[in-house]
Amino acid sequence: MEPTRSAKGSFLLSRRALIVGAPLLLAACQSSGVGTTGAALTGAAPNTPPLPGEDFDYASAYAALTDYDFKVPAIPYKNFDRKYWRQVVDYDSRHGAGTIIVDPYSKFLYWTLPGGKALRYGIGVGKAGFAWSGDAKVRVKRVWPLWRPPREMIARNPGLEKYWKDGYPRGPQNPLGARALDLWQGSVDTLYRIHGTKEPNSIGRSVSSGCIRMWNQDILDLFERVPTHTKVVVLSKAPKTS
Repeated sequence: MEPTRSAKGSFLLSRRALIVGAPLLLAACQSSGVGTTGAALTGAAPNTPPLPGEDFDYASAYAALTDYDFKVPAIPYKNFDRKYWRQVVDYDSRHGAGTIIVDPYSKFLYWTLPGGKALRYGIGVGKAGFAWSGDAKVRVKRVWPLWRPPREMIARNPGLEKYWKDGYPRGPQNPLGARALDLWQGSVDTLYRIHGTKEPNSIGRSVSSGCIRMWNQDILDLFERVPTHTKVVVLSKAPKTS
């Protein structure tokens, strides 16, 4: 279902039930929200943003913005190692162009390009980000998804119980941030998510919860590039070279 915008930029939201019985740890990434669909392509979605080049304007790319009715804070990108900035890099891969490759060990996400290149983003990795690996596909793309705390987290912090039924409200304070990509294997929801974050300082780090975090500006960028059915490969071990 596509988000419906009003003249003021608001949107109508729908909820989607999660599949029951998946591993508990990955429940930390569970979400619901607006699902959007794209063409079943292995490359880019139509009308994708330009790739960052040598003269790329990072100040604009990571500036504060308004997305629908939500204000997304600027990213203090200069406070981070430049390797975590969105950029095109050399990247040899046996996977075709248009594949997402998640390297939770080096804290990078790659979107492969033709000619031995890839668009690389910095990521933060939660416990659930190391709990699953393999091949999947982006089945659902979510705009400002809900977040439901897993039962083990509620057990540690009973105050979160109120968010179990209806979820944590959408917005900049939501742990899943501005967008989420849900990974499925066939008809099975892996509960593995690539999503935004309200904690920009977690990029480049291992963190206590969540799956694969990206700066909100970066997940917004990736979200526009990849259609549903995009292949995703989550590495099971650290690569020999990064």
